[in-house]
Amino acid sequence: MKFLRNLVLMLLAVSVTGCGYNAIQRQDEAVKASWSEVLNQYQRRADLVPNLVNTVKGYAQHEEKVFVEVTEARAKVGSIQVNSDTINDPQKLKQFQAAQGQLTGALSRLMVVSENYPNLKADGLFQNLQAQLEGTENRITVARQRYVQAVQQYNSMIRTFPNNLTAKMFGYTVKPNFSVDNEKAISTAPTVNFGTSTPAPATSAGH
Repeated sequence: MKFLRNLVLMLLAVSVTGCGYNAIQRQDEAVKASWSEVLNQYQRRADLVPNLVNTVKGYAQHEEKVFVEVTEARAKVGSIQVNSDTINDPQKLKQFQAAQGQLTGALSRLMVVSENYPNLKADGLFQNLQAQLEGTENRITVARQRYVQAVQQYNSMIRTFPNNLTAKMFGYTVKPNFSVDNEKAISTAPTVNFGTSTPAPATSAGH
């Protein structure tokens, strides 16, 4: 009896392995790891916002509308609760993407404002924050691309026979992915380095 039980267990293990269960598990974990890196880089950007806004305020006190837009966009990003389950919820992922897109736009407008304040652009702290933002935007782009690839590989795997049978048996479903409204915009990080541009004549405030 014990021999038969062990034989059945061994055959079951071989069957599960052969039908792609372990491969699906590995790919699912790869998607989760890629998602964690996406969140990590977006959080890094959100952490830069307060110091960046405060630094710009020191020179551009009259740009209140832009400051409000950035602050509100960051707050909206922070209000969305995301975790490993978010990658299985198309609506939640879309909401997350929209909020991050709003913050991206607000930050772009904030950086455009800096063009009008030469003294701000020469400020060491601002230059440091600008460099950090540029690096973070690049890391976000890379993290998003890797996540998109991981989801594509996972979805392809669980749709392919016989993996699709295993996926259905164990409850693995297709994961939503980032929608790409503008492929070029997604694959290229926003430009935030204004070091080579020609500043417009302006008088800085407070410095």
